[in-house]
Amino acid sequence: MVESLCVCVEATPALGAVRNLNVHEYISMELMNAHGIATPSGYVASTPEEAENIYMQKFQKAGEPMKDVVIKAQVLSGGRGLGTFKNGFKGGVHMVTKPGQAREYAEQMLGQELVTKQAPNGIICNKVFLMERMYLRREMYLSILMDRASQGPLMVASPRGGTSIEDVAASNPEIIFTEPIDLELGIQDGQCERVATNLGLEEGSESHAKAVTLMKNLYTMFMGCDCTQIEVNPLAETPDGEVVVCDAKVNFDDNAQFRQTSIFDRRDTSQEDSREVAASKYDLNYIGLDGTIGCMVNGAGLAMATMDIIQLKGGSPANFLDVGGGANETQVQKAFEILNADPRVKAILVNIFGGIMRCDVIATGIINAAKEIGIRKPIVVRLQGTNVEEGKTLIEGCGFRMILADDLDDAAAKAVGVADIASQAEKIQVGVKFEGFEM
Repeated sequence: MVESLCVCVEATPALGAVRNLNVHEYISMELMNAHGIATPSGYVASTPEEAENIYMQKFQKAGEPMKDVVIKAQVLSGGRGLGTFKNGFKGGVHMVTKPGQAREYAEQMLGQELVTKQAPNGIICNKVFLMERMYLRREMYLSILMDRASQGPLMVASPRGGTSIEDVAASNPEIIFTEPIDLELGIQDGQCERVATNLGLEEGSESHAKAVTLMKNLYTMFMGCDCTQIEVNPLAETPDGEVVVCDAKVNFDDNAQFRQTSIFDRRDTSQEDSREVAASKYDLNYIGLDGTIGCMVNGAGLAMATMDIIQLKGGSPANFLDVGGGANETQVQKAFEILNADPRVKAILVNIFGGIMRCDVIATGIINAAKEIGIRKPIVVRLQGTNVEEGKTLIEGCGFRMILADDLDDAAAKAVGVADIASQAEKIQVGVKFEGFEM
């Protein structure tokens, strides 16, 4: 039986969680078409001239009235329509109604950064997507995602689409419906029929039957492409009874990259944090934040505890970075280089509790990085556990000045202190020099 409840869908992965590939809208639409899912016709453009040619040649026919087209900035962020480009141009979604407009809008979007609620620092727009304008009778919401509570795929639906599902959940939780899907049995006709009815489609109608078929195809794509989420908003019913996906967000499980290479090859790293892109090349668990203290820790639990104590001491972490228990010297060196190159970072805190991860390996990686790129920022090091004395001996004799701490409380206090000094000096444009470090 379909349940009615408030569902909170977490768009951003938790610290230490598996990172999930997110692809552009036009790629999602291509995948859906390949799985028999109806979408408006659309074409992607990389230049203003290409956008104008698509509008005039792909959508217009001689002797027929001009067709309107929607042009959308392709950035990996929600709320594009209400966003603003850094050049002052407002909105990442516009209607093209006459010749010349596609070029004009594309000129304002391409090569510019779009600022949205989800991306306050802006994301570069390198492509625009021109899509057929649809006239809609009804806008609905439909998604399939992996659900911890039911330990499998969950279909979520609402008759109110075209708006934020979080807002709908807050104001009208009774109109959000869910259907847990058994992994062994797969999606069932009865489930699809119940959801189609709850979307407001009339039982026995052509639209109802088409929605049922669409849900089955959507589930086939979800499983076949190793998706973690397919979110369709809006799912639309047209005046002639068609059921069409007008906009969609699709995420894929990174663990399935080996069998979904054609999808992962289309990853757009320009839309991601450059620090995270660099870290992923060396299998480092890294998530960029906006603080001033770079953290390098082994173990997700210890990393989060380190971030907490930095906050308690009045500082703010610049990242989550778990080098793991099996990291080698090269990975440690690259992790250190990422932290050292981050302009937000004013001090680096290394907190290692050696179990599987040996303290001397960490020390060697830091020293090698220091030899290759130099040390530009104060480093506070707290080592405990396996080969701790060997690690401390390496650091003390390496010729580079590092601040050693015996416990985490002391290490966090020292890191916050030196980061604060460096930040204050930067604000008043005064150079500051710590012993052994040049800021």
